[in-house]
Amino acid sequence: MSESGKDVDQHQYHDHPDQQQPPPPPHQYGTFQGGHSYQPPVMGFPQPTPPPGAPGGPPINAYAHGYHSVPGYAVTERSTVREPRLPCCGIGVGWFLFIIGFFLAAIPWYLGAFILICAQYDPREKPGYVACLIAAILGTVAVIFGVAS
Repeated sequence: MSESGKDVDQHQYHDHPDQQQPPPPPHQYGTFQGGHSYQPPVMGFPQPTPPPGAPGGPPINAYAHGYHSVPGYAVTERSTVREPRLPCCGIGVGWFLFIIGFFLAAIPWYLGAFILICAQYDPREKPGYVACLIAAILGTVAVIFGVAS
């Protein structure tokens, strides 16, 4: 191959020394590497959509067959599930122990605190047991200060 052939090949890959090269793009700080047309990936659920009937949005009758909160899982149309009534006139054992603790020298409060810490209970009764725990702590502090003075 001749010298002129080598020059032609070299000019394919290298700029001419007399041509002005474009300035380098400005340095971007941080981890963002996208260009001007870069759109970040859509994250999260649910994805934002235009309102029904708008151009590009779902059709007007999109929810005619029922609402599915998670795609792929069927929503059953049944009657509401009723939980059983709480014991002790419907207020629960925790609140019952809290109320009778005022009349029985705070002993039921300690029992409620023990149930809260050591036993299984209905989650609906937790506020009553927490009230017993707080009352037992305050009662203990009051007795300690009363004995100390």
